[in-house]
Amino acid sequence: MPAGGKASRTNCPPPAPQKTANRLINEKSPYLLQHAHNPVDWYPWGQEAFDKAKKENKPIFLSVGYSTCHWCHMMEEESFQNEEIGHLLNENFVSVMVDREERPDVDKVYMTFVQATSSGGGWPMNVWLTPSLQPFVGGTYFPPEDGLTRVGFRTVLMRICDQWKQNKNTLLENSQRVTTALLARSEISVGDRQLPPSAATMNSRCFQQLDEGYDEEYGGFAEAPKFPTPVILNFLFSYWLSHRVTQDGSRAQQMALHTLKMMANGGIRDHVGQGFHRYSTDRQWHIPHFEKMLYDQAQLSVVYCQAFQISGDEFFSDVAKGILQYVTRNLSHRSGGFYSAEDADSPPERGVKPQEGALYLWTVKEVQQLLPEPVGGASEPLTSGQLLMKHYGLSEAGNINPTQDVNGEMHGQNVLTVRYSLELTAARYGLEVEAVRALLNTGLEKLFQARKHRPKAHLDNKMLAAWNGLMVSGFAVAGSVLGMEKLVTQATNGAKFLKRHMFDVSSGRLKRTCYAGAGGTVEQSNPPCWGFLEDYAFVVRGLLDLYEASQESSWLEWALRLQDIQDKLFWDSHGGGYFCSEAELGTDLPLRLKDDQDGAEPSANSVSAHNLLRLHGLTGHKDWMDKCVCLLTAFSERMRRVPVALPEMVRALSAQQQTLKQVLILADGDPSSFLSRQLPFLSNLRRVEDRATVYIFENQACSMPITDPCELRKLLHQ
Repeated sequence: MPAGGKASRTNCPPPAPQKTANRLINEKSPYLLQHAHNPVDWYPWGQEAFDKAKKENKPIFLSVGYSTCHWCHMMEEESFQNEEIGHLLNENFVSVMVDREERPDVDKVYMTFVQATSSGGGWPMNVWLTPSLQPFVGGTYFPPEDGLTRVGFRTVLMRICDQWKQNKNTLLENSQRVTTALLARSEISVGDRQLPPSAATMNSRCFQQLDEGYDEEYGGFAEAPKFPTPVILNFLFSYWLSHRVTQDGSRAQQMALHTLKMMANGGIRDHVGQGFHRYSTDRQWHIPHFEKMLYDQAQLSVVYCQAFQISGDEFFSDVAKGILQYVTRNLSHRSGGFYSAEDADSPPERGVKPQEGALYLWTVKEVQQLLPEPVGGASEPLTSGQLLMKHYGLSEAGNINPTQDVNGEMHGQNVLTVRYSLELTAARYGLEVEAVRALLNTGLEKLFQARKHRPKAHLDNKMLAAWNGLMVSGFAVAGSVLGMEKLVTQATNGAKFLKRHMFDVSSGRLKRTCYAGAGGTVEQSNPPCWGFLEDYAFVVRGLLDLYEASQESSWLEWALRLQDIQDKLFWDSHGGGYFCSEAELGTDLPLRLKDDQDGAEPSANSVSAHNLLRLHGLTGHKDWMDKCVCLLTAFSERMRRVPVALPEMVRALSAQQQTLKQVLILADGDPSSFLSRQLPFLSNLRRVEDRATVYIFENQACSMPITDPCELRKLLHQ
């Protein structure tokens, strides 16, 4: 079952009064609260549940999902709300519910088991554990009853009950064997390797693997479903940067820019309200899975800004601005933080069961009624609605293939997707390009205003330190690239939010989560959910990007402190690299893992490798360069086998092994500044005639002072 989510049922009528709340009612997680009125005697992950399982000698049933996950909610409606199934679970198991976004460590450990012992992974993830938390059976979505191709959840529960009663010792032995095998298989360590692999070799292999899987017509690197892949696009841009004069370099640039253009023209982009949906269900980027995730917006805003820098095409900068406009409007807390996601499903009208994409879909009749105005100067009778429908591919019968509408909810509906260039649409009706652009923009704005009156999609108002860190990067990088100070200000507000609400001053540790409370307040869980490796890595990256955009040294100082804490809590002094969780947080789990895949989000180890290099360059501290080399060495075998699985780490490997130019800009010439204290040689550099002065360091040699922008550009391109 593919990972993904579409439905939250918080827009449904509230549970009937006779339904008694279970103990999840006391949790903060939107996902756990969605299960708080199930007849299942749910426990949150914790010692109370573990003790009960040991005392009563029962297996643990663990279900892991998240607030905007379609199949999670399908299973809740079909099984967890079923009184008979609830009774079966309560009599024979200790049932534990986990929000994967709150506890990525729990999710990763048991997903490793599910992927190793079944045909795939995804959510909901359902795993049966021994009282000592070792897994012995696992899967994803189960329908309630047996079908032609799937065993029903009720049948699975009955079989496991029987096996636990009759063959418990065998189950325990098998579980121990599987856990031992997983531990050996998942170990990432320096071993007897002295150095990381050749960056040139890894770059070449990674590029070739991407080239072989590239979709020439529509862009992207798969048939269907197609996901945004910022880590891959970032790699291609970096590859182009170091291979600009070669055919492969040009090819890398073309692959990345074409993919970004096809995504932005496709239905995966919300042309009415901006931002990107989670993925496309088809090869053409046409029909999306309509959920919107913060981490996608954060990463895509950066990669579209890079595309603008490389190409000079304002199409890409406009897309980036649209993403950030959406985040500001829909995913921003008034105190500066950023929410996690918006759901894919929403009610077509109030009081009706939520449906796939209801907020985002349009019928021809709706568009005609909203945009009836005649277009002057056209070569044939034409309304604004007809122009928009032609350009965005709407049809009377709907433009959604029935095979992509598994629930039969989208008949006659349309997803807006750009079918023609502005030039072609203008030529078709004998209009000027700018007139068409203005008419389409006006039409989209009217659709947006109409959409405001539809029932809203559920908002997951949980705020995660990691994803907030990514979003700080998004605003900071965009503000710097586009020269928009207001975006840098939003990044600054995001960083202030992190420091105010997700940072424990006494211990120096990050908190993983906080939640939007009533009246714009911010609520914390008690006890707090402490940060994981990705929280530190992504926040440090965000702070470094913000420092570069704002030149406020306080953000660099905080990044240095957080990196020190990260090293203390997560560094593997024996094997190298960082564990995903603190040792004390994972004492109950059978595995302590290191993330080894750059996927929808980059691996925290990949991001950490970049952070260590940047901090070394900013401070000269040799320990961080040594750690970076050790980390890259620990992941050597993984990179050698499947470099395309770690494109972000291959980028870090290249940065570590290449001769990089360091650009130092003296704007104020203050020898007592924080950076001057970190790098004493800066005190010997002087501004020329009180002008902003640049020095370029390369191969431990310093250039002459540069005050002319044209001369600087020439030197940087050598």
